[in-house]
Amino acid sequence: MKKKRSAKKIILIVMVILFVLYNIGVNILVSAALIPDFMRKLDAFQRVTDQSYSEMVQTDEITENTRMAREEAQAFLEKADGIKVKTLSRDGYELIASVFRQPDPEGQPWVILLHGYTGWKEEMYHYAARYYDKGFNILCPDLRCQGQSEGDFIGMGWTDRGDVMVWMDEILGAYPDSRIVIHGESMGASCALMMSGLDLPDNVACIISDCAMADAMSMFRKQLKDWFGIPDMGLIGSARIWLLIRGGYDLKDASAMNEVVKCSVPVLFIHGDEDRLVPVNDAKDLYEACASQKKEIVIIHGAGHAQSCYKDPEAYYDKVFGFIDAYL
Repeated sequence: MKKKRSAKKIILIVMVILFVLYNIGVNILVSAALIPDFMRKLDAFQRVTDQSYSEMVQTDEITENTRMAREEAQAFLEKADGIKVKTLSRDGYELIASVFRQPDPEGQPWVILLHGYTGWKEEMYHYAARYYDKGFNILCPDLRCQGQSEGDFIGMGWTDRGDVMVWMDEILGAYPDSRIVIHGESMGASCALMMSGLDLPDNVACIISDCAMADAMSMFRKQLKDWFGIPDMGLIGSARIWLLIRGGYDLKDASAMNEVVKCSVPVLFIHGDEDRLVPVNDAKDLYEACASQKKEIVIIHGAGHAQSCYKDPEAYYDKVFGFIDAYL
């Protein structure tokens, strides 16, 4: 009898230890996926970066157009009147953005440019260069927990959508009659689409969604093995629970698909058909689900993730600004 009790006690202790170790592992996974500083400590940031780069389409054309885009961004910074601005999120984090106003900003439209996962505002300056030349005022924010903005966890577009609404309030507080375009890339595009489910002000002219993911849960489930070398085995579901406890939001809520069904503003969906990070079918599914009566989809042949603007820049921006002009 004593031996049986002892065996049960040992089994219970082992189970408790395994449970604790499992949850420690899940918490490490959450931090490694959603806290950039923690990612760097584990070299996960570099691993994600290297993996993402390896999945890009590598052609002389795209390489040259990428180089030229960087030169355009540098020339833009030299001529534009840029300043750094701050605001507070609704839950108290300091958010940072770069603002570039036209010499006479009054009456000119605004664009809010939203970067991707583990990115920062400077990555959007090549888009800013094109918008500036078209007469737009520009706001490029660092999304929470990225770049210079505070935050406990990357918001995968969900918590970011409220932050972008704060930035929009800042613009409309100074320029109440302004028309606003929201242009996002990757996670930033998902954020823009998640915003489409909100009661947006009439000032929002349209949304440009470049290579948005349909939902964060599916993206992480797909990338878990590639980025971290481990199969799912229920980890994403457990990570979702711990993120809700630690970060205050449910990863399942970070779904552009759930929000576009409520969309009423014009949306242009853009996606490369060689995208290996976010499948092109995400764009097709989002387009079909989008409730807006004013929507278009453009599939760029031969472009990888976030490479559509580099595949054929002139065709890309002709389409983008043609769509915007229709609704400004």
